Amino acid sequence: MPKLAHVSVSAAPFASGQVIANMAAASGASGVSYGQLYGLHHTQDPLDLKSSVALVIDQDTNEVVFSKNSDAVLPIASLTKLMTAMVMVEAKLPMNDTVTVATEDVDTEKNSTSRLTVGATLTRGELLHLALMSSENRAAHALGRTFPGGLAAFVSAMNTKARSLGMADTRYVDPTGLNSSNQSSARDLVSLVKAAYQQPLIRELSTSHEHAVRLGTRQVQFRNTNSLVRNPAWDIGLQKTGYIVEAGRCLVMQAQMSGRKFIMVFLDSTGKYSRQADAERVRRWIQTAPQKGALSGLPHVKVTS
Repeated sequence: MPKLAHVSVSAAPFASGQVIANMAAASGASGVSYGQLYGLHHTQDPLDLKSSVALVIDQDTNEVVFSKNSDAVLPIASLTKLMTAMVMVEAKLPMNDTVTVATEDVDTEKNSTSRLTVGATLTRGELLHLALMSSENRAAHALGRTFPGGLAAFVSAMNTKARSLGMADTRYVDPTGLNSSNQSSARDLVSLVKAAYQQPLIRELSTSHEHAVRLGTRQVQFRNTNSLVRNPAWDIGLQKTGYIVEAGRCLVMQAQMSGRKFIMVFLDSTGKYSRQADAERVRRWIQTAPQKGALSGLPHVKVTS
């Protein structure tokens, strides 16, 4: 496959990091994301992506083929759960051990709903499956809460792992991503996806189409939050979605296209299905760009936050 032209677009800073921090409460109250408050959606790109941040690299060569505001540091919502999974897998805790969902696992941050009722008992492996595939918040929190040393030790391990991967823009405060202080940049998230892809269990669970668990006397079916895993046009090796108001719609994926492996990051997308639509736009561009002579690169102005 011919080399793709590198498309790089960024917005000039619209506000300082301190201003954005002061806007955090306003974001949740007004129903807009940090990216919208920061002005990142003013950035135009030749693919007309609805995500204010995007980064696409060749997994094997590290060639950047598309970048848009890739240095911006934003809330990452449930993309956090990829690091939760990394810490769990590397801790080598028995996946068959049972964990009971507790009151402490109920979301008081965003008051999100869950089908995992307090008192439900699942294996650690089932909780990990639901956290990755269905973005189950109580599952992720229960994994962190029952980690040796408790939740604080788990979050510390998440941040230690991020530092070991060179993720200098990244900070974790909980294992779910419900807190908007879980933040990262697209460049850091590429590093996380690369590392997570080396774990076969994370690849398997994150791309699982659906999974049923027994909750008391009921059999409850959970499905993948990313509809693209069920699309035969895609060859996805790893994925994770995320959403809170402050983060917008987020998506990271590893996928094979046109005989090459790519890592894609989309942050702060507007619209319920826009992150998947952005991925489709990138896939079509990669598949057709060589025949069309590719796209012209645009000037890159670094975003600081």
